[in-house]
This record gives sequence, structure tokens and C-alpha cells, in this order.
Amino acid sequence: MARPNGTGTALDARFSRVRLLLLDVDGVLTDGGLWYLADGPAAVRFHVRDGYGLVLARRAGLLVGIVSGRDLPQVRRRAEELGLDEIHLGIREKGPVVEEILARRGLAPEEACFVGDDLLDLPALARVGLPVAVADAAPEVREAAAWVTSLPGGHGAVREVVDRLLASRNGTGSQEGSQR
Repeated sequence: MARPNGTGTALDARFSRVRLLLLDVDGVLTDGGLWYLADGPAAVRFHVRDGYGLVLARRAGLLVGIVSGRDLPQVRRRAEELGLDEIHLGIREKGPVVEEILARRGLAPEEACFVGDDLLDLPALARVGLPVAVADAAPEVREAAAWVTSLPGGHGAVREVVDRLLASRNGTGSQEGSQR
């Protein structure tokens, strides 16, 4: 069983090294639900606090991006509205894309965090120093994560990760989520 995080832990040090935050979209930035409309493509719902968290992360100097298996114009629009640094949609093999981003940005794996929820995210999670799962992630993903949010995907989990990242930079730590 995962135990609550404290301040001053080795996990806090992992959070403090992060310079790049990468996210899956479906099930992380959204709740994973899709509304199919009779006259068009699926509707997608984003949580406003997650979006503002990404704005705060970028203001604090973090690079932020998405790596998603699906390519929807609504997702691209939201990513562009938020000014994300990396937008990779329609990606089935996420691990190599994460490696390419790290190499192009001159970052070590320890300087990256990936937040995922499902099996397609496992290769990306394995390539970063801080793998994170949302609370309602698949069991295999939660097991692979160094930290699991207390909130589910699409309901503030991304903001929880950002708050923890920013707190680690200030040395304040966080009690949210759980450590593995």
C-alpha cells in the first residue's frame, strides 16, 4: 500500500529536479469519457484548474507538453490555448517520443515527469525520473508510478501534480497523493 508523502523525502528531491512535465490526455487531462455527438466528432471536457495549473507551471519555468494516443482538434486547440511547449497527438508508441523530446531539449530522464493512466503510458513512465499515475489509473500504471495523485484524471489531478512540483521548488513539499 502506498503511504502518504511527507516533506523532505527522497520523493521531494525527485519532484524538485523536474524541468519537463509531460501528460497523457485521455484519462489524465480529461476524465476519459467521450461524448459522441450526432453531427460531429467527440466532445472533450477539460478541468479549468488543471489548465490553470499548466499556466502556473509554465510561468514557473517548467516545460509542459502532451503525448496522446488520440488526435482530436479539440485537444490541439486546448493545448495551443495553454501555450504548451510540446504537442504530440496520435502517438501509439509513447516511449520513443519521450526519449526524442528529452534528447532534443537536452534533458536527462531525471528532469522529466510523465503523468499517465493506462497501459499505453507504461513505456513513457519507464523513461522518466518521476513517473506519476492519476488516482483512477489502471493498477499496472499505479504500480509503475513513483507517486499517485489523490484526485482522478480530469478532476484536478494535473493541478495536484503541478502544485506538488511547484511546492518542491519552494521546499514546502506536499501531503497530497501517495508514494510508492
